[in-house]
Amino acid sequence: MAIIKCPECGHQISDKAPTCPNCGVEIAGKVRKCANCGNVYFNDEELCPICHAPNPSRISGQDQMQTVPPPIPTTTQYQITKQPKTKKSRAPYIISFVIALIICAVCFYFYQKANSDKEQQEYSFALRSNDPLVLQTYLDNFLTAPQEHRDSIQSHLQAIKQADIDWTNAIVSNSIAALEDYLRTHPNTNHRIEALHKIDSLDWVQTSNINTPEGYQDYLAKHADGEHATEAQQLFDKMNASKVNDEDKQMIAALFKHYFQSINSRDENGLISTVANILTSFLGKENATKNDVIGFLHKIYKEGIANMNFRLNNDFKIDKKEVGVDEYEFSVSFSADQTVNKEDGKKELNTYKIKATVSPEGKISGMNMNKIVAEPKKE
Repeated sequence: MAIIKCPECGHQISDKAPTCPNCGVEIAGKVRKCANCGNVYFNDEELCPICHAPNPSRISGQDQMQTVPPPIPTTTQYQITKQPKTKKSRAPYIISFVIALIICAVCFYFYQKANSDKEQQEYSFALRSNDPLVLQTYLDNFLTAPQEHRDSIQSHLQAIKQADIDWTNAIVSNSIAALEDYLRTHPNTNHRIEALHKIDSLDWVQTSNINTPEGYQDYLAKHADGEHATEAQQLFDKMNASKVNDEDKQMIAALFKHYFQSINSRDENGLISTVANILTSFLGKENATKNDVIGFLHKIYKEGIANMNFRLNNDFKIDKKEVGVDEYEFSVSFSADQTVNKEDGKKELNTYKIKATVSPEGKISGMNMNKIVAEPKKE
């Protein structure tokens, strides 16, 4: 009897023991000792597991190296449960499986994180965009995005679609009020420049139709940098210059006051200083001269007239017309009352309707007088 190591578990046992008391594997008649290295291994192995020397019994079919004869079976041996020849450990498989799970989990985490980062980037981009195609692309590509993100983009998309409807209605209406209301409702619209251009054009059409200095002034107040601002300013300046101002009124009033005061005082020099060298028309005579004006003064002071007095009623109606570059001619109509005191004590009252033209030089260049009332009066 020899002491050997169990080939299965390494426990020291007798080579004649029916089984290993530690692991239960069969020993007697089932093992052999390697002639090369002395290692004990099972008879059914082709090679020594230590030195890999061939098993002679596997080669020749005879168990030449069997160290012990097969034991006589006993009742006790048959009652022992037969154990498997080998018990291979499952630990490596379990470890490999766990590592594989960890790797999968890490890969899934980074995959999910990458998708989440991409979704966040696309969400931010879509939220800033006013292009319906960009928003719809986000909704189509990120069906599993957070619901609050999808709701936000849906709301934004709906607002853009409504804005497009509002823009179509505003532009079709061809109304300044509708376009201005659209800009107030949608201050960040992509159509802002187009809307302002349309408003400017509509305002200009209205202003041109009115064609007054006030209209052009109002256009400039609304559209200081408008497309028609230069033209509006030129027309305003021209029309404003043609508009009778206070200075013009004062000049006209002073001119005719001087003219009639010169008649009242029989001042020939004062009278001709108020008229042009050539008058287009004077009391029915065309191309009249200053001598014709003096002749009129002598004519109205008939024999028997002690004195006369013209008093202006200051009911001037004045039109101003441009006749040259920064040169303006005035058409004037007004009335004047005449009181004639005669040497016999009689008094005559007359009212004249006067129409006159004033040259750019501020001289009377035409005049006609029509008597309206002639009423003799005694004192």
